[in-house]
Amino acid sequence: METRIIDGAALARSIRTDLTARVAALAAKNARPGLAVVLVGDDPASQVYVRNKSRACNEAGIASFQHTLAASTSQQELLALVGKLNADPAVHGILVQLPVPKHISADAIIRAIAPEKDVDGFHPENVGLLATGNARFVPCTPAGVMRLLAHAGVDLAGRHAVVVGRSNIVGKPMALLLLEKHATVTICHSRTPDLGAVIRQADVVVAAVGKARMITADMVKSGAAVIDVGINRIPDGPDAGKLCGDVDFAGLLGRAGCMTPVPGGVGPMTIALLLENTVLAAELATLKS
Repeated sequence: METRIIDGAALARSIRTDLTARVAALAAKNARPGLAVVLVGDDPASQVYVRNKSRACNEAGIASFQHTLAASTSQQELLALVGKLNADPAVHGILVQLPVPKHISADAIIRAIAPEKDVDGFHPENVGLLATGNARFVPCTPAGVMRLLAHAGVDLAGRHAVVVGRSNIVGKPMALLLLEKHATVTICHSRTPDLGAVIRQADVVVAAVGKARMITADMVKSGAAVIDVGINRIPDGPDAGKLCGDVDFAGLLGRAGCMTPVPGGVGPMTIALLLENTVLAAELATLKS
């Protein structure tokens, strides 16, 4: 069997190209989408993510407002900044890069972001809208996974989908989106006994657990669609320092029906969907004005 590789980078470019027309339509109404990205501390990975998001905004014609704060910033100081951004009409989307320092409650910060500017889709109001099938902003990574599956022609209705990982950012919203497309969904996590036995039942596997190459060929049914959300850096050996996913990509070639690579799969889609959510937020704000 030949495994089809799903090119997330190419699909993301297509989505970003399509956004240019929507940005132009807003410009005709004297409106420009604006995204504020807040980084607290000096985590190297977070710094890279923030730079990539800011660059993507500029390329799409979206105004980018970057706020870099010291790791010692207090929760009250961060809440005050979020309040200012909520009140700024030039800012349509607010993203506080996670994780935040341990002395700051991520939950408190997420709740402080105005729901109509929560382009990450993490605010409880937006989570509730998603759970009831009335989504305003869908979390970017799960939304990207759904686009990849659709692009690959994977029919989810009646299929068994297994999501490995139960985070609020990926696993839980991913399950809701799959259910909405009429898949039968199982969520696996660290306390799932015999993980391989569960995954082998799946027609669709979404891996979002954060452990390098933990899902191997013997755990996957022949012909399954495999979406790898994980981004891990190999600590040692001949591939030390290289990026890999949660799936043993090389091992699944010839077994999976279709599969995303790491890098070049889900990652570019996450940024593309963040831009799309920001443009949507600007469109919704324009309708209200």
